[in-house]
Amino acid sequence: MLSVVIATKDSERALVPTLTALVPGATAGLVSEVLIADGNSHDDTTAVAEHAGCNFVVLDAPLAQRLNAAAGKARAQWLLFLQPGTVLDSTWIGDAQRFTEMSMHEDYAAVFRRGAPMRAGLRDALSLLATTLGRLPRPEQGLLIAKSFHSELGGYSETAADPERDLIRRIGWRRLTTLPTIAYRALRYT
Repeated sequence: MLSVVIATKDSERALVPTLTALVPGATAGLVSEVLIADGNSHDDTTAVAEHAGCNFVVLDAPLAQRLNAAAGKARAQWLLFLQPGTVLDSTWIGDAQRFTEMSMHEDYAAVFRRGAPMRAGLRDALSLLATTLGRLPRPEQGLLIAKSFHSELGGYSETAADPERDLIRRIGWRRLTTLPTIAYRALRYT
């Protein structure tokens, strides 16, 4: 089982498709909780999270502090960090379950493949090329990591300009697996 952590700040519209993609994981018993680490939103982020049954933590603090606080409250031994607006393809449940069930992965982390829903082609080829050339994944690809490994790494750095990218960099390529599931950005709402 895993705890999903999503940091929000006025993310009401972007949060809906992300939470919707998690429902099958909760139904399958993989997702035990969703923790929303909110930065004092002024829109209806709270209402969306409460309606979806998420645990809602409001902390008027920088992103790294909010993510670390939510990770500290997580009950599961595995954490899945997602950004609002990131949607996982339906295959994510099996891929995440296989990764977490393999005990050798406790000092490894995983991200999902970048792409677009139902569309293969140039975008996927460029994503594969970037991966092959050693470019680190982006935070919008999600991050699946054992809670113990997250703690061992010191969590998200409060001094980094981009704490999500910094954590991926500190994990490094050798300890990072790219799962076959595609993670894509939902349409932006204006």
